[in-house]
Amino acid sequence: MACSVTSTALLSSSNPRVYASAAALPKLSSFSQSTIVPSSSSFNGLRNCNTLVSRIPRSISSRTNKSRSFVVRASSEVPLVGNKAPDFEAEAVFDQEFIKVKLSEYIGKKYVILFFYPLDFTFVCPTEITAFSDRYEEFKNVNTEILGVSIDSVFSHLAWVQTERKTGGLGDLNYPLISDMTKSISKSYNVLIPDQGIALRGLFIIDKEGVIQHSTINNLAIGRSVDETLRTLQALQYVQENPDEVCPAGWKPGDKSMKPDPKGSKEYFASI
Repeated sequence: MACSVTSTALLSSSNPRVYASAAALPKLSSFSQSTIVPSSSSFNGLRNCNTLVSRIPRSISSRTNKSRSFVVRASSEVPLVGNKAPDFEAEAVFDQEFIKVKLSEYIGKKYVILFFYPLDFTFVCPTEITAFSDRYEEFKNVNTEILGVSIDSVFSHLAWVQTERKTGGLGDLNYPLISDMTKSISKSYNVLIPDQGIALRGLFIIDKEGVIQHSTINNLAIGRSVDETLRTLQALQYVQENPDEVCPAGWKPGDKSMKPDPKGSKEYFASI
C-alpha cells in the first residue's frame, strides 16, 4: 500500500514559451520536516528497471515489516503557499522542439499550473500528463498555462512525446515538458526525494503576480485530478476578483459564495 502526503491551501501569467535570460532562485529559511518515502512495492506508478531500484536505499527496498512505512528526515523550506514562486529558466520540449521556459515571463500575464511527476516512460505519469493536455483548452479559457516538470532530459521528453499513446507514450501535447536534470527546480519547490533523485507528484497554482496560491503533493503511486485542479483554480480566480467573498467547500462557478463575517456567513448557511 502506498502512503499519500498531501497538503492543500488556498489564500489571497499572450503565451510566451521561448525565453533567454536566467534568474536566481529566492533563498528561504529552512526547517526540517518528515517525508513519507514509499517502499519498493509502492513503485506501481514507476517503471520497473534495475537503474531505478538501485537508487533506493537497501533499508527501503527490503521488506523489514508488514507495515512497509518508512520515514526519513528531509531538509525543507518554509511553506511555499502565499509566497513568491521560485523562478527558474530551463530547457523544455514543446511541439517536438527544444525551447526555453522562464517562469517569471508569465508574471502579469497568466496563471500557471506547475506540476511535477517522477519519471518519463512510466505508468501513472502518462495518465496525468495526457489528461491535462486533453483539457488544455479549459485552462486556456481561464488565462492559464500548464507546465510539466520531471528530472528527465529533453531527449527523453522528446522520445516520449514521439511515442503513441496506445503503447504508453504521450503523443503531441498542448503544453511544454520541462527538463530538471539538475534537480534544482524540484528542490526549490520542496518535492524532491533526495535518496531517490526524483520528484513527488507536486502541483502548484501560481497567480498572475507570481504568488503560489495552492499546492498539493501526492506520493508516487497516486495520480491527481484535473477536475479538482480546475475547480481550485476557478475558486482562486473568483476570490481574487471578489476580495470581500470566500469560497466554501466544493465551490464551483455559479455556486453561492460566502461573506467572511458573522452576519454574512449566516446568510450563506441559511441558504443551504
